[in-house]
Amino acid sequence: MKKQCVTLLFGLLGSVLALPAHSQQGAGFSQDPEVRAFILSMHEQHGFDVAHLTRQFAAIRPNSTVLRAIRPPSVPEKQRSWERYRERFVNGQRIAGGLSFWQQHAATLLRAEAIYGVPPEIIVAIIGVETIYGQNMGSFGVLEALASLAFNYPPRAEFFRGELEQFLLLARENGVSPLEIKGSYAGAMGIPQFMPSSQRRFAVDFDGDDRIDLRHSNTDAIGSVARFLQQHGWQKGAPVAVPANVNGDPAALIAAGIKPSLTVGEMAGLGVVAPAASEQAAALIDLVTPGAATEYWLGFDNFYVITRYNRSSFYAMAVFQLAEALRAGRSQL
Repeated sequence: MKKQCVTLLFGLLGSVLALPAHSQQGAGFSQDPEVRAFILSMHEQHGFDVAHLTRQFAAIRPNSTVLRAIRPPSVPEKQRSWERYRERFVNGQRIAGGLSFWQQHAATLLRAEAIYGVPPEIIVAIIGVETIYGQNMGSFGVLEALASLAFNYPPRAEFFRGELEQFLLLARENGVSPLEIKGSYAGAMGIPQFMPSSQRRFAVDFDGDDRIDLRHSNTDAIGSVARFLQQHGWQKGAPVAVPANVNGDPAALIAAGIKPSLTVGEMAGLGVVAPAASEQAAALIDLVTPGAATEYWLGFDNFYVITRYNRSSFYAMAVFQLAEALRAGRSQL
């Protein structure tokens, strides 16, 4: 019986969308056989109406800007520059904005710290790096962005199809048309730029109004960032990172990745010296700038937790250094 229903649904789609696949430039997503299969899957697994979802996909098309933005730079030397990256996020605008944001939401930040153990400066720094405290939440249609990546970007198609599924569920749960929601080119949304799966799993109603609103509620955003980090293993009061001196070739330690796997004492035996307790687990972080000496740090478990928000050592270090600047500035107020 189920197979007969699926056959009938395919027949319905075929009659409604008797058009060539979206290989023609500008054609709508609903004409793509893979999208049709995805729509049927959403119907079978989650009860979505086939015709309604088909109309929504018919309203969007592959977005070339999204597909260009997601690809790594074609010029190798532009791929990694800590100096250039740091200037974008650890600067006067974000420090001043962060201090103002902290002042305005001080009570909420203290409550988040009390519940989740994450200090205010880290929460504020993440929101500052992500959206300049809500000033830049993205202008891409999230449905179109996620569909473009799910069906036109093979390297990460599986990941983005999962996020597309979560996004449609999230929109339905909140009674909002998925065509109306804006975000980043990668589908991240709101003040803290949560991906759909993260919003469904980790976001909280921190202002007590019986709804989670990461686009308009700074309070919900603060609580949600803190809970995300806590759920990923944030250790209250533990260090994030310290600078390190490296003697010898660190290639093997760098290749080991950013998840702490050796103690500081073991690192010292391999030529890496840093001001930290010898039993502390750490990973060696290299901050590369073309034409300049590489900057080395030891990243601890909390540094790794920040990379769960964005899986980049540059990102985590920018958050940490902005947080340190904010903490220093706050102490002078």
